[in-house]
Amino acid sequence: MKYKVILFLSLVLFNCQSKNDRSEAYSIDIETTAKGLTLFGEHVISTSLYERDLAISPQGDQLIYTLGDYKQNKRCLVVLNQENGNWSNAEILNISGKYQDIEPFYSPNGDRLYFASNRPIYNDKTRDDYNIWYSDRINGTWSEPVALDSIINTRGDEFYPSLSNKGNLFFTATRDNGMGREDIFRSEFVDSKFQSPIPLPIEINSASFEFNAYINPEEDLIIFSSFGREDGFGGGDLYISRKDDSGKWTKSKNLGESVNSDKLDYCPFVDWKSRNFYFTSERITLDNKKLESISELKELSNSTLNGFGNIYKIGFDQLD
Repeated sequence: MKYKVILFLSLVLFNCQSKNDRSEAYSIDIETTAKGLTLFGEHVISTSLYERDLAISPQGDQLIYTLGDYKQNKRCLVVLNQENGNWSNAEILNISGKYQDIEPFYSPNGDRLYFASNRPIYNDKTRDDYNIWYSDRINGTWSEPVALDSIINTRGDEFYPSLSNKGNLFFTATRDNGMGREDIFRSEFVDSKFQSPIPLPIEINSASFEFNAYINPEEDLIIFSSFGREDGFGGGDLYISRKDDSGKWTKSKNLGESVNSDKLDYCPFVDWKSRNFYFTSERITLDNKKLESISELKELSNSTLNGFGNIYKIGFDQLD
């Protein structure tokens, strides 16, 4: 009996130590400015599943991102909360889990969450196109989502909402007044209403694909993805543009090899408190080593760097 008790206590102590070790190894750090390109929250946020679209609340006490299965047939908004310096386990957000919900973005005060979803809109159950919705945080709980006005949401797809401090909305869409296959649009917020969206100028949009734009609070810096440009590295690259002294956008610039890969790099976000730049990448590192067993193939397939989306961060001041 004595040996059973000793064995039980040993197992308890070992498990506690293992949990502590895992907690330290798998910690989430949103306060320290990254010194180089870093995989964010490996085994907690960046896993073998498909992660993308990170948003950090202005208060720094909550983060929300999109989590999908391997094929992204099902995508949900996932939330982690910070209390007393500790992060909670990831959970599906209370307003998500049924439809394809992606691309969260907090309002400046953190009490409204914008996102894109293919849920039925305007009481039309036949609609499954992506539109932009919002939910308000009331007593710590996110309310039933509300669709933006039809001046924003059409029968085409609207993606990736991003708002400045003025309340102006930037988003991705394909429209007749656009310049390319997919463009970035701006809708001015006047008298509590969004106005008719207009495409950004040729310094941003082109004849190819522009999508997933992050606008800074002052609305004088934009980071977005583009595919099909001559200076691209491969599957889609991140570009940056700033306004000059006259208030015009400068010619967009590829963020270069410090960020972009030969795979899809997209979904930009900047946390100005830590001055960290976050983005999603499908990059993968493969060697030419011959696989000797099925277990090796399974291990590769179930690893974090298996070619599905992960979230990376780098100090914003290191971008250019």
